[in-house]
Amino acid sequence: MPANRSKSEKHDAAAKPVRRDPYEVLGVSKNSADQEIKSAYRRMALKYHPDKNANDPKAADMFKEVTFSYNILSDPDKRRQYDTAGFEAVESESQELELDLSSLGTVNTMFAALFSKLGVPIKTTVSATVLEEALNNLVTVLPLPMGQPVSKKVEKQCAHFYSVRITEEEARSGFVCRVQSSDKSKFKLLYFDREENNGLSLALQEDSAKTGKVTSAGMYFLGFPVYRLDQTMNSVAASKDPDAAFFKKLDGFQPCEITELKAGDHVFAVYGDNFFRSASYTIEALCAAPYKEEKEYLRAVETQILTKRVEISKFETEYREVLAQFTEMTSRYAQEMQVIDELLKQRNEIHASYTSAPPMKRSRSKSRGSFKEAKEDGQVKDKKSTMRDRPKKKKWYNIHLKVEKRKPC
Repeated sequence: MPANRSKSEKHDAAAKPVRRDPYEVLGVSKNSADQEIKSAYRRMALKYHPDKNANDPKAADMFKEVTFSYNILSDPDKRRQYDTAGFEAVESESQELELDLSSLGTVNTMFAALFSKLGVPIKTTVSATVLEEALNNLVTVLPLPMGQPVSKKVEKQCAHFYSVRITEEEARSGFVCRVQSSDKSKFKLLYFDREENNGLSLALQEDSAKTGKVTSAGMYFLGFPVYRLDQTMNSVAASKDPDAAFFKKLDGFQPCEITELKAGDHVFAVYGDNFFRSASYTIEALCAAPYKEEKEYLRAVETQILTKRVEISKFETEYREVLAQFTEMTSRYAQEMQVIDELLKQRNEIHASYTSAPPMKRSRSKSRGSFKEAKEDGQVKDKKSTMRDRPKKKKWYNIHLKVEKRKPC
């Protein structure tokens, strides 16, 4: 018979949610490519988004499950760990849900803004309203000429859409789309795929990041794998362990899903990601043909970063071992220093006892105190006996003076 479980164990088992297979949740196979997983997630997240399913707890739970599953399968390391050992190998506490600011109330938005201001990384998602309008082809798309910057201001949780036409030659040479904000506004750079109904589905997104005196984001389609750095990745683990901020810094360095664009029209968008105000920005589309040296330099630097990521992973193991030894040594150092100081203090007290001057009051043990009192009593008695043995001196007024009597003259 199976052993009877305690009430607490039964309660924990009942409280612990039953996780479904992430591949089953997203409706993809274990051999699916990253782009296929991302597309499945976008479709399901839009379907079960809280904005479209108000007061529907089942849709809210499904939205959380879809996001949780995508957070596992979108990370190569977590996906490999899950394929090997299941959910137990994945740190569920570090899974971060993306926050839709449009679905928050004023108070929650203020709290989110405060945490962001304090440096707490908060991942936000594009409003479901914007995604649905794009999917239904209800957005205005403006032309973006190649090499001509456009400056505008987009309202919070809104998006400006731009269409860029790429020729065959420009597609072969490579293409870059960059956005920057001189007043350090928060925004997202989005890239959309064109659907059969002429609607737009979100395919890529890049969050703005501080680069010097501006915030910027860019997408690079250069014909070879280009990497992006997700700076919010492993932020929870880094906050618990300061050293993790260094060793986990390159964990978010992952390849972009799309490496090149074909000739034709392509749609990008700038999404206002600020909490309370609009975002000022400048968007620019560039052909990479004049930047051959930069392309080779970028490839070389990213190769070095990948190599360094492997080296840092090995170095972390060595560092942790040495750090443990160092902590042990510093603890012993403090203990030994305390013992030495105490011994030197006792030595100085012994030296100070060799003196004829009246001893200073010192807190000593009972045995030492009794020895000292006996010694002092002996010295006092010796002094008294010596005083008694000495002959008494006559006082000057007791001296007998002889006076001769003379006859009067």
